Amino acid sequence: MVTTGDAAPDFTAPLANGDIEAFTLSDRLDDEAPVVLAFFPGAFTSVCTSEMCAFQDRLAAFNDLDATVYGVSRDSPFTLNEFREQNDLEFGLLSDYNKEVTDDYGIAMDFADLGVHGVSKRSVFVVDGDGRIAYSWVSDDPGVEPDYDEIEAAVEDLS
Repeated sequence: MVTTGDAAPDFTAPLANGDIEAFTLSDRLDDEAPVVLAFFPGAFTSVCTSEMCAFQDRLAAFNDLDATVYGVSRDSPFTLNEFREQNDLEFGLLSDYNKEVTDDYGIAMDFADLGVHGVSKRSVFVVDGDGRIAYSWVSDDPGVEPDYDEIEAAVEDLS
C-alpha cells in the first residue's frame, strides 16, 4: 500500500465529468495539484454517497486552496456520471473498472459474504505537484468516513 512520502502511482482511467474522457494523473499535476483522490467502494451506497456529498459540500474550500478533488471507484464511467448527476457533484469521478488503480495503490478489499471482490477500501490520498503522496488515509472499515478537516489541513499545508 502506498503511504505518505511515496511516489503516487501514475494511472490512466476514464473520467466521468458529465461526459467521459481519459484522465492521466501525471498529465494533470501541473495544472491541478494538489490532487485529492478519494477512493470509495461503490456508487449509490449510503456511506459512499454521504462521503462524496461531503466532498461536494467542501468543494469551495478545496478550490480556494487550488486543489482538485476526484472520487475514484470500481463503478463504470456511465454509472459514475449518473451518480454525479443524482447527487449534484461538481467534481469528476474516475472509473477504476478494471481494478488497476486500486491494485497499484494497494487498497483492494472484499465483501466476501456478498460475493463482491476487489473494490477499493475507503481511502484518501493527496498528491502534490511533484507526484508524491503528501497525505494518506486508508480505512479497513467501509462504514467510516475520512476526517475532512484533516484532509483540508493537509492540502493547506502544501500552499
